[in-house]
Amino acid sequence: ICLRLCGCAEGRVKGSTVSVLLSHISCIHHSFVVFQLPEALLQERDKRAKWHGIPELLQKLHESSHPNSDLSHTHSVLKELSSLLSMEAMSFVTEDRKSAQESTFPNTYTFDLFGGVDYPLCRPSLHTQKKSCHVCFFLFRHSLIVKSLPTFSQTEGVTKSLAARDDFVLFLFTLMTNKKTFLQTATLIEDILGVKKDMIQLEGIPNLSGLVQSFDQQQLANFCRILSVTISEPDVRNDDKHTLLAKNAQQKRNASPSRAEVNQVTLLNIPGFIERLCKLATRKVSEATGASNFLQELEDWYTWLDNALVLDALMQMATEEAEHSSTESSDESSMATSPLRHRLPQSMKIVHEIMYKVEVLYVLCVLLMGRQRNQVHKMLAEFRLIPGLNNLFDKLIWRKYTSSDHVVHGQNENCDCSPEISFKIQFLRLLQSFSDHHENKYLLLNSQELNELSAISLKANIPEVEALVNTDRSLVCDGKKGLLTRLLAVMKREPPDSSFRFWQARAVESFLRGATSYADQMFLLKRGLLEHILFCIIDSGCKSRDVLQSYFDLLGELMKFNIDAFKRFNKYVSTDDKFQTFMTQINSSLVDSNMLVRCIVLSLDRFESQTEDVKVVEVLSECCLLSYMARVENRLSFLFRLVNVINVQTLTQENVSCLNTSLVVLMLARRRGKLPFYLNTLREKEYAEKYPGCLLNNFHNLLRFWQRHYLNKDKDSTCLENSSCIPFDYWKETVSVLLGSDRTSLCAIASYIDEPFMELDRDLLED
Repeated sequence: ICLRLCGCAEGRVKGSTVSVLLSHISCIHHSFVVFQLPEALLQERDKRAKWHGIPELLQKLHESSHPNSDLSHTHSVLKELSSLLSMEAMSFVTEDRKSAQESTFPNTYTFDLFGGVDYPLCRPSLHTQKKSCHVCFFLFRHSLIVKSLPTFSQTEGVTKSLAARDDFVLFLFTLMTNKKTFLQTATLIEDILGVKKDMIQLEGIPNLSGLVQSFDQQQLANFCRILSVTISEPDVRNDDKHTLLAKNAQQKRNASPSRAEVNQVTLLNIPGFIERLCKLATRKVSEATGASNFLQELEDWYTWLDNALVLDALMQMATEEAEHSSTESSDESSMATSPLRHRLPQSMKIVHEIMYKVEVLYVLCVLLMGRQRNQVHKMLAEFRLIPGLNNLFDKLIWRKYTSSDHVVHGQNENCDCSPEISFKIQFLRLLQSFSDHHENKYLLLNSQELNELSAISLKANIPEVEALVNTDRSLVCDGKKGLLTRLLAVMKREPPDSSFRFWQARAVESFLRGATSYADQMFLLKRGLLEHILFCIIDSGCKSRDVLQSYFDLLGELMKFNIDAFKRFNKYVSTDDKFQTFMTQINSSLVDSNMLVRCIVLSLDRFESQTEDVKVVEVLSECCLLSYMARVENRLSFLFRLVNVINVQTLTQENVSCLNTSLVVLMLARRRGKLPFYLNTLREKEYAEKYPGCLLNNFHNLLRFWQRHYLNKDKDSTCLENSSCIPFDYWKETVSVLLGSDRTSLCAIASYIDEPFMELDRDLLED
């Protein structure tokens, strides 16, 4: 009736009018339209609107999809649809992406308009048939193509309608048991989960353990793309939600483990899962199986590609192999002397393997940062992940011919990077997570390097750290160099502003974090790390705040309590100009450099108590950095700015260190009986700046938040104690004294705020 009202039967209405009408009708039910129209009318309108027979094919598909239908006929219909949609999918890969309104993909638009996307949800009879695997394969492949195209990027409900049906999503996993349907299904599942409001529970997947164990290594690597969505905490994409205040409130509301955490446990309970990931992460390119069929590789790549980045990387790598063939002897470059068309499959094999390893390393990294960290650590050590990565370092991870002048697009995990860049970053993130505050960090060394650490401790007449003594020598790195030493070598070769430096510095810093180890510091100092850092900060002209922050943090861990490091610092910073440049970098952003300031303050306090040591006395008198920090007015200047740069509402994991650094300054002052002097100086500074009470009220609120935040977090409190060598009880005691309500106490902040400016009764923490 609606079509007749539009005059469609007489041919007096444009196809666009009918399309608009159909789109409105489709809001009720897409498939209703095509299934109710006479075949002759469909054919008539098809010629005028150039629908290429898609509505008629969908009608045939509907008619042949009942339980007793001929599946071979359904199969042939789906193949016809597939050919129509596949051509547009390929043009999407090779041409600029345009909006649906430009009718760039008319077949896909028509397919969705007449209910093609909704078809899998409307015909459950197909799902229950044992022989329908091939049918479903084509069907979901079509759905994937439709979903991927920009025709529907501005049409809500396409992918979301698929994601809303939990039974459909779980059914998709059953299709992964068939190799012919695996890759397309895996990609579709990944994209559906990306828009799904509620994270899927892996334990709800039928026979998940058997499914995963049935995968070959290539399938398991692809499956990691799905796992990465299911084990990662969702990104709230709201800066306000990233504040510590908001995170603490969310943790109170959600005391039970999140779905991501439950999914992590589910994966760890699958027999052999971690072992297989370790083998995938550490296998050589020559060991990769399932890549001998070049046509199969091309089909896989066709499914993966959504832009030209991978192909660009492919061609670049093939060219670089030719240029460096004279210096390479590894199996990864053995084909470099062949013509480019013959080398291309080998280059494809390398990039393919790199892309797999990116996904595997990401999953391992997430598991390392989860609640089951110790269990994961034990398994990664047992399955020799670190020695395996060490053996791949020069040949694949940081190949000699790889251009090192990339400037990565910040630290955003979702940046549009080439596979090789993503691989390097993911590798460095894994090293950072592996080493951070864990005794297994010594697996990054080889036996000779472990012996070197023991010799350093012996020479300094200090006991070896317990973690070093307990390290299983059979699990450490092989070869002439350990993984940490190899990392230091490539770190020195990176251009000053390369963001690889950020991740490299974070990985090395994680090796030093925790209880300070003199032997660990000297091991790195002997390899010129301090001079390299100072060159980057002072002489290289580096402008990247991310890189500078990572180097400040690393320098702080490297120099803390180490008199030899301060002596080396003074030797490098030998002129006033260099020292002023260094201090300018520190003062330009205290949020970035405050960890280094904390290191200097703590080290100075310790050295001043070791005046019987001749070397310490000598360095104290000569080191420009220690002399600078020894002046009370400079420490007070840092304290004032540290408190002034943050408040409770803006505290994040990135800047909360400023609060802890200010506390360190005041704790050391309290030890020496100078806390009242420091508080009174802050009060005078407030009046001089003409905003009395503002700074001290803000600091009071910050300390109240500190109590709520840290007194319920064992890990955080342990980190504070280990990094400062100040017992956590003294931290708590000092905060309680500062927050005292007795206005006659000279150590209470309240005593230094005049009554008219008092805001301590306001509960800003609850706002």
